[in-house]
Amino acid sequence: MSDLVGLLDLLAPFFGLIALGYACGKLVTRPAGGLAWMQFFLIYIALPALFFRLIADKPLSELTNWPFVAVTTLSTYIAFSLAFAIGLFHTRDMPQAVMQGVAGSYSNIGYMGPPLVLAALGPAATPPVILIFVFDSLLLFSLIPLLMAVAGLERKGFLATAGSVAYRIVTHPFNVAVVIGVTASYFQWTPPSAIDKMVTWLSNAAAPCALFLLGVTVALSPKPKQKPGETKPPPRVPPEVPALVFVKLVAHPLIVWLLLSVVGDFAPAWVFAAIVMAALPPALNIFVISTQYGVGVERASACVLVGTIGSVVTLTGFLYLIETGILPHDLF
Repeated sequence: MSDLVGLLDLLAPFFGLIALGYACGKLVTRPAGGLAWMQFFLIYIALPALFFRLIADKPLSELTNWPFVAVTTLSTYIAFSLAFAIGLFHTRDMPQAVMQGVAGSYSNIGYMGPPLVLAALGPAATPPVILIFVFDSLLLFSLIPLLMAVAGLERKGFLATAGSVAYRIVTHPFNVAVVIGVTASYFQWTPPSAIDKMVTWLSNAAAPCALFLLGVTVALSPKPKQKPGETKPPPRVPPEVPALVFVKLVAHPLIVWLLLSVVGDFAPAWVFAAIVMAALPPALNIFVISTQYGVGVERASACVLVGTIGSVVTLTGFLYLIETGILPHDLF
């Protein structure tokens, strides 16, 4: 019982901040455009500072575990394929299925991942958290525009689309922060005291701001629109959403656990970090990407909402199994 109480104490601030943001979004009337500045602060300032701080003081050898990268990235691809197939079966529409594939595979590894996993597992989980963030992002932000090009939503040719994808990857502030952090680690460079203090403040602000923003954004997400001639609006939760959420919250972490056990020879902290990262709810980015393409916005918001609520149970369950030793780090 004490393990469960400690676990609830760990998770309560994370989900509490999401709930606070959701309540504010529902109860307080403010221009939605103000969220843009908060998103800019998080994506371009606070989260890059957090990733730099996590990486810069780590030995470079810890960030070159390629078997771990291959297994966790393959696991995310399998989860994406399962969710994509579910989406295609229900909608018969490839662009919609791509968004649903992302909903079933892309965890909230930027906003929730680092603070939650490090609080639960300690500093030893930092390298796997960074590797999963970088390579899951590379995988999905390469797949999305390429598949959208195949579906005809990207108006550029294949080579132009590939070049655009490469440019976005290279210039993404998270990836730039990772490169700077790796460089600092290689040269064992420590920033001056004033800059180091600013980086610390910014990185400390990343998690609470991100979680609050997640709650507000879910609260303000659009409801399904009623089409002309319909007697009642479509359901708030489309029928395929529970299956997508199951893939994200249950199947994805189990796939990670199984494949890491098959390959073997990974430290417990690395395995458990990968399981928890996979068990996180769908990322808010799904809503942003669907809005960008004008595809499946209502479905994306439903996946984020249901996935975030469902993860209160499933994420707590996985962490409880890890904390109590019931879940071995190697299945075999």
